[in-house]
Amino acid sequence: MSATLEKAAMNPVYCKRLLMHRIGIALSVAAMSVGLLVLAWILITLLVKGFGALSINMFTQTTPAPGSEGGGLINAIVGSLMIVGLSTLISTPIGILAGIYLAEYGEENKIASITRFVTDIMLSAPSIVIGMFVWALYVATTKHYSGYAGSIALALIAVPVVVRTTDNMLRLVPNSLLEAAFALGAPRWKVAMMVRLRAVKAGVITGVLLAVARVSGETAPLLFTALNNQFFSADMNAPMANLPVVIYGFAMSPYDNWRDLAWGGALLVTFSVLALNIISRTVFAQKAPN
Repeated sequence: MSATLEKAAMNPVYCKRLLMHRIGIALSVAAMSVGLLVLAWILITLLVKGFGALSINMFTQTTPAPGSEGGGLINAIVGSLMIVGLSTLISTPIGILAGIYLAEYGEENKIASITRFVTDIMLSAPSIVIGMFVWALYVATTKHYSGYAGSIALALIAVPVVVRTTDNMLRLVPNSLLEAAFALGAPRWKVAMMVRLRAVKAGVITGVLLAVARVSGETAPLLFTALNNQFFSADMNAPMANLPVVIYGFAMSPYDNWRDLAWGGALLVTFSVLALNIISRTVFAQKAPN
């Protein structure tokens, strides 16, 4: 055995392949290290500047006027919650039903193939294009910006994520489970809703949460739709403050307190997205054995 290994070690082809393997591993580790260092640098900077900007006023006061001191982000926080919440209510049922349709009839007709193709295009479409589309379709028609327009734009971004996740999860259900349900005389729609969907409900919930996490930090669509509002407003049919746009505007301002609020808002968005990802993975890990 040892003689065979020694002979292989002396083979020039083997030595060349081993060298290329080690070089590839070294380059992979180096690339990963650079990525982790950059990510750590970003997170450390965000934590240092973001925590320094946190205060009670951030959660109790509205965004300040130019040149004024103090202020907070309560109007932007509430606006983001309302816009993202409405977009989730719109995208979740549409995405889940479309995913069920693709899983059940995806191989049987051309409509399902076209739906899957359009879904893939929407997944890769730049968010600013979707924002311009909603602006031309809704904002230009109604002649004003609004929270509703922002919710529609975010829903268009979230729908393909939910569709693709639901479709992929439903395809993981064993055929034996479906055949058993059909053998009991259950109709196809009931098998899809009561058997197939329930078997992967944790994965579907994960897809919904990941979609929410993705749209929570979108800025470009909201610039074209919801715009912004310096004052506190719960009117979804009017321009509405939201964290991404406020961060975008405040980060480039000449005022120190505005830049501090931008760092604090960025920290809130980052922690919110991180919490949603942790919750989605935790739910999935707990439900997977079932």
